[in-house]
Amino acid sequence: MSLYTIFIYTVPFIAVLTVIVFFHEMGHFLVGRLCGVKVDAFSLGFGPELAHYVDKRGTRWRLALLPLGGYVKFHGDGDGASMTRAPAEAMDKSERSVTLFGQNVWKRMAIVGAGPVANFIVSIAIFAGLFTLEGRTLTVPRVSVVQADSAAAAAGFKPQDLITAIDGRPLQSFEEMKRMVQASDGSSLSFTLARDGQTVTLTAQPRRKVLSTPFGPAPTYLLGLEANGGPGNVRMERAGPLQALGMAVDETWFVVDSTGHFVRDLFIGRESTEQLSGPYRIAQVSGRVAQLGIGPLFNLAAILSISIGLLNLLPIPVLDGGFLMFFAIEAIRGRAVRERTMEVAFRVGLSFVAALSSFVFINDVTHPLPGRPVAADGARR
Repeated sequence: MSLYTIFIYTVPFIAVLTVIVFFHEMGHFLVGRLCGVKVDAFSLGFGPELAHYVDKRGTRWRLALLPLGGYVKFHGDGDGASMTRAPAEAMDKSERSVTLFGQNVWKRMAIVGAGPVANFIVSIAIFAGLFTLEGRTLTVPRVSVVQADSAAAAAGFKPQDLITAIDGRPLQSFEEMKRMVQASDGSSLSFTLARDGQTVTLTAQPRRKVLSTPFGPAPTYLLGLEANGGPGNVRMERAGPLQALGMAVDETWFVVDSTGHFVRDLFIGRESTEQLSGPYRIAQVSGRVAQLGIGPLFNLAAILSISIGLLNLLPIPVLDGGFLMFFAIEAIRGRAVRERTMEVAFRVGLSFVAALSSFVFINDVTHPLPGRPVAADGARR
């Protein structure tokens, strides 16, 4: 692998990951400060410190060597992951009042949950900015080609059909139709068409297909329809701020819902574990997307931010979701989970995360993305 290839993969990946991690940790930081918790350190990256700055409140802002994450270390934490409350419990009442574990359970839940929430807010902001500045492509939802032996052919679609609604919901574009078909999860859909001056209703069941893309296999649901992308059928639409915000919320929810379906299908065996990606493959994707332009790279950043937010909400000790689980148990029981129980759970959680990280790394290496990187001019490197 050439230095050029390493550069175009690594720089976009580090840039995207650093932004995502910064806002995730900033969520913890801001809500922690708002709740009266003292922050000892805010670190971007792990390992040896490259640079630092200490602010007037005593927080050490660190830039570390390994840019694969970060952490906020609250006062009284036994480590950067807040995995033990023992140091805080040994403090006097005054000092303990500014620690994470010195707060009531609701404040602790707010502080811990603020990281993933920040990821979703960042994604919404990015999507809204893209819809406002770049806009979106809208194609008239008129059928140009019905593929042979497809779900659409079986349902009775014909060229020149204008799709006006799906399950009673008015349709604005062919892109919206594709999104709804993809989200159907293979369930039958009712299509309202305008055909030769008449209204026709058809029922079609999208078929699952794994597409081969430059970014790896992409499972989806298809009807087998093609639109006319010629002049007069395609337009660019830029949204106003409020409309863009609503569209961004919808887009964020679509990614959340799609991820939920993937995880479910993974557990029931409908999806392959080959699709699980780690830093190596994400770096490859980042490099390829960066060559398509700044807009696609921001779009990828928004999707990754959602993914990291969802990952951190999993009820696995050492992740934010694990802390929320323990705090929820405490709120229900009226007393904290025993320190020893938490320590054991954290060890199990850490082992699980380590095993998962090893698995996705092996997965990345043994199932690399197809093809070679494409330069901005379209030439193969």
